[in-house]
Amino acid sequence: MEALYQYAWLIPLLPLLGAMVVGLGLISYSQATSNLRRGSAIFIVSLLGTAMVLSFAILWSQINGHEIYTQMFEWAAAGDFKLSMGYTIDHLTALMLVIVTTVAFLVMVYTDGYMAHDPGYVRFYAYLSLFSSSMLGLVVSPNLVQVYVFWELVGVSSYLLIGFWYDRKAAADACQKAFVTNRVGDFGLLLGMLGIYWATGSFEFEVMGVRLEQLVETGALSAGLATLFGVLVFLGPAAKSAQFPLHVWLPDAMEGPTPISALIHAATMVAAGVFLVARMYPVFEHLPVVMNIIAWTGAFTAFLGATIAITQNDIKKGLAYSTISQLGYMVMAMGVGAYSAGLFHLMTHAYFKAMLFLCSGSVIHGMEAVVGHNPVLAQDMRLMGGLRKYMPVTSACFLIGTLAICGIPPFAGFWSKDEILGSAFGANPALWFIGWATAGMTAFYMFRMYFSTFEGEFRGNDEQIKQQLMAGNSTGDKVEMTPAIAFGPGAMDPKELEHGHDDHDHDHDHDHGHHSDSPHESPISMTLPLMVLAIPSMIIGLLGTPFANYFEQFIYAPGESLAEVLEKLAEFELTEFLIMAGNSVGIALIGITFASLMYLSRKIDPSAIAEKIKPLYNFSLNKWYLDDLNDFLFVKGSRRLARQVLEVDYKVVDGAVNLTGFITLLTGEGLKYLENGRAQFYALIVFVAVLGLVVFSGV
Repeated sequence: MEALYQYAWLIPLLPLLGAMVVGLGLISYSQATSNLRRGSAIFIVSLLGTAMVLSFAILWSQINGHEIYTQMFEWAAAGDFKLSMGYTIDHLTALMLVIVTTVAFLVMVYTDGYMAHDPGYVRFYAYLSLFSSSMLGLVVSPNLVQVYVFWELVGVSSYLLIGFWYDRKAAADACQKAFVTNRVGDFGLLLGMLGIYWATGSFEFEVMGVRLEQLVETGALSAGLATLFGVLVFLGPAAKSAQFPLHVWLPDAMEGPTPISALIHAATMVAAGVFLVARMYPVFEHLPVVMNIIAWTGAFTAFLGATIAITQNDIKKGLAYSTISQLGYMVMAMGVGAYSAGLFHLMTHAYFKAMLFLCSGSVIHGMEAVVGHNPVLAQDMRLMGGLRKYMPVTSACFLIGTLAICGIPPFAGFWSKDEILGSAFGANPALWFIGWATAGMTAFYMFRMYFSTFEGEFRGNDEQIKQQLMAGNSTGDKVEMTPAIAFGPGAMDPKELEHGHDDHDHDHDHDHGHHSDSPHESPISMTLPLMVLAIPSMIIGLLGTPFANYFEQFIYAPGESLAEVLEKLAEFELTEFLIMAGNSVGIALIGITFASLMYLSRKIDPSAIAEKIKPLYNFSLNKWYLDDLNDFLFVKGSRRLARQVLEVDYKVVDGAVNLTGFITLLTGEGLKYLENGRAQFYALIVFVAVLGLVVFSGV
C-alpha cells in the first residue's frame, strides 16, 4: 500500500501529460492532430480514468486508517530561506481527488457527444485535461505557496475554457471578466499569504495556525494585523468561489460550452475556494473576526444568488446563480466552524450540480434541433415546456437533481444542507434564518425551472415568442445573431449549417435546410453520465446521516480527536433533528407548492404577481443592478481615468518635452548667426564682452 502513496504524484501528472501531448500536437501538427479526434479524446480520457482509479484506491486506503503521507523536496533556497514542494495525502485530499476525478471523467465522456461536430473538439479536450490537472495539483499541495501556483493555473485554464468560442464577443468578454475579477481576489490572497509568512516564517498550514495563535496571545503580533492577513487571504477563495461582491464573473462564465460549465460549477474552480478555506482552517479558527466575516459573507451570498435565480429565464444562468447560492451555504458553514458540514455539502453538490448542468446541456442539444444554433433561443425556458415526453432520461435526471438541491429527503442535498443549517442555528440564529429562507427560494426557483422546461405544452414552435426573443431579451439587450449562430453551444463549421446538417445527432431526420418540429433525446454518450451522476445524487447523502455520520468520522473537525467526534454522535437527539429537518423540509415544500401553482397548474399568474411587485421583480431581474454598478464604477470609470491620464500625458508630459525641443530649436537657430566664421566678428564679440564686464565691474 505504501507504493501506492509513492506514486500518488501521477494523479495530477497524468492529465497534464495528456494536455501536453495533444497541445504540442495541435501546435506542431495541427491538421493531423485535429483529424485524430476520437483518438485524442480516448487518450486524454484514459489518462484521467487512470488517475481516477488511483484516487479511489487512495480513498479506500484512507478509509481503512492509513496515516497521512507527505513527500517533499527542496524546490528553491537562498540563505536561510528554503521553499519546499511535494504532495500530501490525508482524508481531505483523498476525498477531493475522488470528487474531481469522477466529475471530470464523466464530463469528458459527455463532451464526446456534446462537442462532436465542433471544429475545436480536440482543443477542448486538451483544455479540459489541463483544467483537471491544475485542480488535482492544487488538491495535493502541502503548503500555501504551492497552492498558489496551481491556483493561478486553474485561473488560466478557466480563462481558456470560458472563452473557448472566442469569436463570440460575449464569450471573449466573459473570459476577460472572469480573469480580471479573480485577479482582484488573487492579489488579496498574495498579500495575505506574504503577510502571514512575514509573521510566522512558514507556508505550512498547521505551522502557520499554531505560530499565529502564539504571536497574538503573546502580543508579538496585534490581533488587528492578524485579522487583516486573514481577510486578505479570504479574498482569494471569495473570488474563486464567487462570493459577494466578487461573484459577478460566474454567471457570465456560461458563455463557455456546457461541459465546462458543469466542471467549473461542480468540482473544480468554485470548489477550489471552499477547499482553500478548509485548508486554512487552522489559521482562521483563531481569528474570530475573520470567521464572522466568512460566515456572513456566505449567508449573504446564498440569499443574493437565490433572489436573482428566481427571475432568470436562461436555464444555464438560473443554474449559475443557484451555484452561487449553494457556495454561500458552504462558506457560511466554514465561518461557523462546521468544517465537515461544509465539505459534505461540497461533495454532494458536486454530483447533483454537475448532473443538473449536463442535463441543461442535453436540453440545449435537443432544443437546437427545433430552434437552431442560437443560445438565446435554445437556452430560454420560455421556449421549452413538455420536454419530459421527448427527453425522458434527461427529465428524470433533472428531477432527481432538483429534489437533491431542494433538500428533500432522502436525496443527498437534504443531509448536507440540514447539517449546515443545524450548525448555523447553534452559532447564530440569524444566520440560520437566512439559510432557511434561502432554502425556500431554492425549492421555488428549481421547480420553476423543472416545470417550465419539462412539463406543460411544448412552446418551441411558437413563432410569436421567438420573434419577441429575437427582438430583444428580457433586459432589453439586442441579440447578436450571426456570432450566436456560428459559435453557439455545440457549434460547428458554419458551412455545415448551409446544408441543414443536424449539429449533434446524425440519426435525427429532417428536411433539407429545415429544423425538426420537436426536440429529441441526447445520444447515449451524453445520457450515460447523467444516469451515473444520478446515483450519488440520490444515495451519497446517506453517508452523513446524523445518527450514523460516517462522513464526519472520516472528515472530522481539526483539533478534535475521532473519539470526541464519536462521543458527539452518541449524544444525537432525534427530537432536535426532527425539528430542524422539519423546518427545512417544510419551507422547501412551501416553495415547491408555489412553483407548482404558478408554473404547473397555472392557478396563479406569475406575470400578475410580477406586475404587483414590479420594483422588486426588476431588482431581481437586473441582478440587483450590481453589473450596472460595476460597469459604471470600474469599466467606464477606468476608461474615464485612462482618458484623463492620456490628457495629462498629452498636455503636460508631451507639452514639456515639446517645449524643450522648441527652446533648443530657437537657441540653435539664433546661435547659427553668431557662428559665421569671420575672425573680425568674433573679435568684436570679445571686445563687447570685455567692455561689458568692465562697465559691470565699475558699477
